Amino acid sequence: MTITKPTKQDIPELLIVTKACAQAMIADGIYQWNEDYPSYGAFEKDIEIGQLWVLKDDGNIIGSVVISELKDEEYKSVVWLTPDVKNMYIHRLAIHPNSQGKGLAQKLMDFAEAYAKKNDFLSVRLDTFSVNTRNNAFYQKRGYQKLGDVYFPNQSEHPFHCYELVL
Repeated sequence: MTITKPTKQDIPELLIVTKACAQAMIADGIYQWNEDYPSYGAFEKDIEIGQLWVLKDDGNIIGSVVISELKDEEYKSVVWLTPDVKNMYIHRLAIHPNSQGKGLAQKLMDFAEAYAKKNDFLSVRLDTFSVNTRNNAFYQKRGYQKLGDVYFPNQSEHPFHCYELVL
């Protein structure tokens, strides 16, 4: 298995992964992702600015993670543990449902956190859907501290919990 940066030609295969994740979450009553999110345009932008990474197994994309220095507007209301300098943000962590339960999300997060440490970031920040108890437990077990909630009205009436890991 390899973690690498994708090209725009990889986006259709990546969307197969994220659509399968969305369908699996919806089947579990978790309306975090849908047919409109994540989108082709979001991944296209991620690739253009060099912040998207994919996990490949035998040349096939089975997962992805966005590692970004860009702070979303929605995060401005959160009281973070570290100053707003040299922070890394994680978005759109995905593992195809057929490959889940094998420690691959851990592998992508290990990669992201090592990348942050190597590049002297103060912390890693992220949000996850409040209704997604599995994701919340995943980040808490990794040592992330829950700090506050943000809302994405076009996605859900439920909040997204914000987490930070101080490096």
